[in-house]
Amino acid sequence: MMSAADPTVYSSPLSERYASRAMLTLWGPQTRYALWRELWLALAESQRALGVPIPDAALSAMRTHQHDINFSLVAEYEKKFRHDVMAHVHAFGDVAPAARAFIHLGATSCYVTDNAELILMRRGLSLLREKLLGVLDELGTFARAWRDVPTLGYTHLQPAQLTTVGKRATLWMQDIVLDLEDLDYRIAQMPFRGVKGTTGTQASFLSLFDGDHARVRQLDRMVTARMDFATSIPVSGQTYSRKIDAQVLGAVAGVAATASKFSGDIRMLQAFGEIEEPFEKHQIGSSAMAYKRNPMRSERIASLARFVLSLEPNANHTHAVQYFERTLDDSANRRLSIPESFLATDAILVLMHNVVRGLEVHPARIRRRVDDELPFMATEELIVRFVRAGGDRQVAHELIRGHSIAAARVVKDEGLRNDMLERLAADPAFGVPLTDLQETADPSRFVGRAPQQVDEFLDEVVAPWLARERAAPSIDEVRV
Repeated sequence: MMSAADPTVYSSPLSERYASRAMLTLWGPQTRYALWRELWLALAESQRALGVPIPDAALSAMRTHQHDINFSLVAEYEKKFRHDVMAHVHAFGDVAPAARAFIHLGATSCYVTDNAELILMRRGLSLLREKLLGVLDELGTFARAWRDVPTLGYTHLQPAQLTTVGKRATLWMQDIVLDLEDLDYRIAQMPFRGVKGTTGTQASFLSLFDGDHARVRQLDRMVTARMDFATSIPVSGQTYSRKIDAQVLGAVAGVAATASKFSGDIRMLQAFGEIEEPFEKHQIGSSAMAYKRNPMRSERIASLARFVLSLEPNANHTHAVQYFERTLDDSANRRLSIPESFLATDAILVLMHNVVRGLEVHPARIRRRVDDELPFMATEELIVRFVRAGGDRQVAHELIRGHSIAAARVVKDEGLRNDMLERLAADPAFGVPLTDLQETADPSRFVGRAPQQVDEFLDEVVAPWLARERAAPSIDEVRV
């Protein structure tokens, strides 16, 4: 894609078109590399607290210049050293010369790269969680409004027993609740890499503390707590286990899968003419077919979700080839797969929220489709009515079978309404008045407990989730 800033070079569509500002900022260079400096400061302050003679001026300089990053200078250093972490070490030392001798003391590159990645992923999960709650809230409003409106249920993509428009929405919401539970678990269980050294043995820190194992362990705990993590991983090689990436991207991909299922249902319902995603006043559905109203938002959800789902196994593949204490073939891959999983899923939820807020329901079309199928679904009660009137169950079954086949043929071949009830009422052999037959075909008789299930789900499952949140989630506009 062309960059708006420079139309001659490629720029990711996730940045230019889809992802929210908050998620783009989270994964941007300023946030990441300021975290590196915060980690260096946390290490130095903890080392000082444990007896390493680091002067106040060094710590003060690091605090003052934590966000003062000269990216042009960093680029020059990286071109010279061919090492991104050392480029930032030198650039930090240039603006905080009093701290130069103590920056990165005893640490390996993964002290900053891995710990920062874990922080970013945890924050990213929280941003996705916030957006998911926003979608859940909007779907709850939709489900409540349409709780008792009968609609065709589908199994095997074939008309089945009736449900309600609101009950179907709770199926989407149930998936969201499962995703929220998964995200909350991953957020709570996310470990810190901590202070583990070059190959995970903490040898450099043991040397720094003159062989004092207790202080090395305390250093790890202090930095972990300083960065607001409950625990660090007990053991590591040079990196934290890349299995953690796979677990996180699994949770992220689960959100994408939920949204994709929702978008598929909406696309089919729009094809049926029952429910449509929002369509703006000047929006164009097709460059050739002026009448078209395509479900472009739902299609984009499906498209982005397929991309996210393709990245989930990538993380497991990476973990599988991290020989011994680590290999570097994870680095370039993770620079792409982890941020883009979050950015794409963020974009998906922006779209999903927009679609849910603007869903258009067409009750007349829904009722017409129900009426086309409902007489067939009422056959068991029709048989009961016949028997109550003194008839034989097997005779009723054969009469209904014949008239239902004829009525279906009229619907399919001639495009007319389903007249099975009229056919039965006109058949002297059946002998049940049309008014009695029509009473059996009231759609509300066939939705079971769907309306009550909506109320129970919203009150008992959804309401507690939303009640725990103090502020309403922010709303991001769809950019294109």
